[in-house]
Amino acid sequence: QVQVVESGGGLVQAGGSLRLSCAASGNIFSIHAMGWYRQAPGKQRESVASIIKGDITDYADSVKGRFTISRDYDKNIAYLQMHDLKPEHSAVYYCNVQLFADLGVYWGQGSQVTVSS
Repeated sequence: QVQVVESGGGLVQAGGSLRLSCAASGNIFSIHAMGWYRQAPGKQRESVASIIKGDITDYADSVKGRFTISRDYDKNIAYLQMHDLKPEHSAVYYCNVQLFADLGVYWGQGSQVTVSS
């Protein structure tokens, strides 16, 4: 099993920046990918960014050039650095941890990000 704890959400003005953190513990050697999803009110949860070993990253088109995902492999923490935020980026952001060989998918508790205009 893997425990996932997020931190770093909050309220920011448009144009501002926030960094989300996602700390994984437990069966960390089975982690294949870490990433972020978000869900805005009345909308489906959508993938935002992901990272796998070798720092191979993937981003939703809507955040390319504005969000950066990274991972500290020693501390088992993934980060989502968000720049130039806009009100449409407001959502609950969830950290997602995927294990190898379909051993499991784990979610963080969610971090509210609110961008005011």
